[in-house]
Order: sequence, then C-alpha cells, then structure tokens
Amino acid sequence: MKILVVGGGGREHALCWKLAQSARKPQLFCAPGNGGTATLATNVPIAAEDISALLAFAKSESINLTVVGPEAPLCAGIVDLFAEAGLRIFGPTKAAAKIEGDKAHAKRLMREAGIPTAEARIFEPTVQEVAFEKYSKKGDGPRPKIETAYDMAYRYVVTREEGVVVKASGLAAGKGVFVHEEPGDALLTLERLMVKRELGEAGAKVVIEEILLGPEVSVLALVDGRNIYILESAADHKRLGEQDTGPNTGGMGAFSPSGLLTESDLEIIERDVFVPIIDAMRREDVIFKGVLYAGMIMTAAGPKVLEFNCRLGDPETQPLLMRLKSDLVDLIEATIDGRLDEVSLEWDRRASLCVVMASGGYPGPYEKNVPIEGLAAAGELVDVQVFHAGTAVGPGNEIVTSGGRVLGVTALGDDVHLARGRAYEAVRAISFKGAQVRGDIGMRVSNR
Repeated sequence: MKILVVGGGGREHALCWKLAQSARKPQLFCAPGNGGTATLATNVPIAAEDISALLAFAKSESINLTVVGPEAPLCAGIVDLFAEAGLRIFGPTKAAAKIEGDKAHAKRLMREAGIPTAEARIFEPTVQEVAFEKYSKKGDGPRPKIETAYDMAYRYVVTREEGVVVKASGLAAGKGVFVHEEPGDALLTLERLMVKRELGEAGAKVVIEEILLGPEVSVLALVDGRNIYILESAADHKRLGEQDTGPNTGGMGAFSPSGLLTESDLEIIERDVFVPIIDAMRREDVIFKGVLYAGMIMTAAGPKVLEFNCRLGDPETQPLLMRLKSDLVDLIEATIDGRLDEVSLEWDRRASLCVVMASGGYPGPYEKNVPIEGLAAAGELVDVQVFHAGTAVGPGNEIVTSGGRVLGVTALGDDVHLARGRAYEAVRAISFKGAQVRGDIGMRVSNR
C-alpha cells in the first residue's frame, strides 16, 4: 500500500510516524516533508499548496491513499481534485473546508445553528468598494470616496468600552488572531490587516468579537458524513511567552488529555457544537468528511467555540497520536467509507505533552540553516519522540532549522506532570542557536 502525506510540519511527521506502525506496512511518501519525515518516508519536493503537481505525482506513483495535513490545500480543493480523478484522499472538500478558510462564514453558520460562541461583528468589503478598488488600480483617476469596511470597523471599535479580539477572516497560518485588552489598541491591527494588507487577502475581511474568559481546550472529532467520533481531549498554548503573554503563534506546545473536560462536558460539546454544525453544513448541501476541530473556551457560562478547523491541529496531533493505539490507516479508511460506527478507538491511558522549540525571532523573521545538536540523545530517552517541524537535511546530512517552529518534543507519562518532566528533559538535551522554548507548557492543568 502506498500512502502520500501532504505537508511538511510536525503534524505530518507525527502522521508518518503513526502510519508507519500500521499492520498494512505502507510505503510512505511525504510532500514536501522535513528532516524527520525523511527517516520514515520518501520526501517529495512538491509544495503542499501545489495541488495539481501533487495529483500528477499521485497518479504517476499509483498512490492508494493521500492524507492531507495542512489547511491550505484543503481550502484550495485538493480533495475535490483527487476525488474527480478517482483517487482516495482523506479530508473535507473545498466547500466543507470553508469552515476554517473563512471565519466570517463559520461565524454565520454558528449563529444559524445556535452554537455557543462569542458575540461578534463581521466587516467585509462591499461590492461597490471592490469595484472602486479595481477602478483606482487601473489609474483612471482618483478613487471615489465611499465608506469602506475598514471605516466601519474603525468606527465600531472606537465605540467599544471593553477589549476585543480582531480576527483575519482568511487563512493566516495561525497568526491572524489579535487579542486587545484595550479596544483602542485594536485600531492599529485593523490598519495592518485591512489597509496595509500585511496578511494579504486573509485580512481584507475581519471578525471583531468579545474576549472570552476561561481556559482554552481543543476538541477534535472524526466525521464520516453522518457519524461523529469524538477523540481524546487536548489543549494547546498559542501565545509565544510564558503565562500566555506575547503574540499568537501556530502553537508553542500541547498536552492530552486536557484535564479540563469531564465526560459530561464532552457529551454537551458533541450535542451542542458538533451535531449542530454538521447539520448546518448539510442544510447547505455540504457533507463533511475528515477531522473537525473545535477550539473552545471553558467560560463560566459553559463551553463556547472560538473557531473551527478542518484538519488535525498542530501541535495537538503530536500528543494525540502518541496516545493513539489503534491502527491509523484503518481509522482513516473507515472515515472515508462512512464506517465510523463500526470502529472503536483504543488509547494509551497515560498522558502526553509536546513542547515546541522555535527559531529565534519567531513568529517574526528568523534565521534558517542553523545546525541542531542533541537529537540522538533526546530520542534515546524512554517514552520520548522528537517530531520535526521546521527542519531540513543539510549538505553534510546534518539536521538544520528551516522554519519558525522547529521541533515538537513529545513525551508520555502517567499524568501530565510526569509527561512534562520527560519532555523538558529531552528539550534540555537539544540545542540550536536562538532556540525559543516556553517553560510552562502543561503547568496550568485542572483536575476536573
């Protein structure tokens, strides 16, 4: 069996690691892959967003199954493209992936379905504004003065008395959410997103919502179009600095189980979040198949949804797959075929925790091709797995940095605190110039 994993981060290394353990003994390919996937799969130099080239490769290599990691190719329609060619692929269609690709769309669906979420306003360019923008770009004279989406968002924020969250509606690689305790501070973010377009078209449309208070949790589920299978809980740390300070990142660490959710909580979340959102998509003739991820805040009034993702989280995937004992290939195929009601997942009852080691300067500019030392020593520790994210194989076959988040050092332990100790022991064995590591991953664990 030949399996192609699309992506090149820590999530994709974890996927390759777990798929390689399947009783099906698959031959693995990873596009584009990284220094870690190279030890398990054949890395293919095709970008995850180049879906036409990926299709051509899958056809030429007679790939039996493609597993998509990142959101960008899903939102670009890779599943539709492969399905039209008669190839098996795991993930939601372009229409279903819009739940992540357009936060404004997701917010509207949540409102229609009555899903608990933050109060929000959506600001997007009108048809007239888009037309005038095209007019001015042609050089046909000065742009006529109209009230823009930015103007309306600005006016809304200056009337607020409490802090707000500003979200770029489009895909921003986990860096499009800005929390401002003082509403006035959000005005610069609006300018950066909507006027300067620092995140490109992702920031042309924004969602401005209230700040929700409480611990954050991640709830992921396999969905086969009609059945929903909630996975073990997880929690991640989005902010760069300790005690959740600094800018948002793609994630600086994660652990599972979260310790914040009871069985009753999960039943409520399945009933009040997952079932209604799947039904809301179905009413629009959209059938969701793949992984649906709900990022949530456990508020005093109960769980509320921050956002939906259409794929496995990164770095939540790393501790989750460390705990998964079932055959991942079988689970993926059951999801594709609509047979989730026939499977039962088996989990390691121990906890798992992942600590991200990032490049100096991340989430801003950072240096690449920095040699990494100590990987072998860390990998020899009991119940430790070092998942590569932003790494590459250097000219002398040494592992060097190539991205912002470089490694996801992951460990198992009888509880989160013991897993944490093992993970940080491995972190201390690894070094590279400028490495950034949060020292408080998993410390704020509830015993609910």
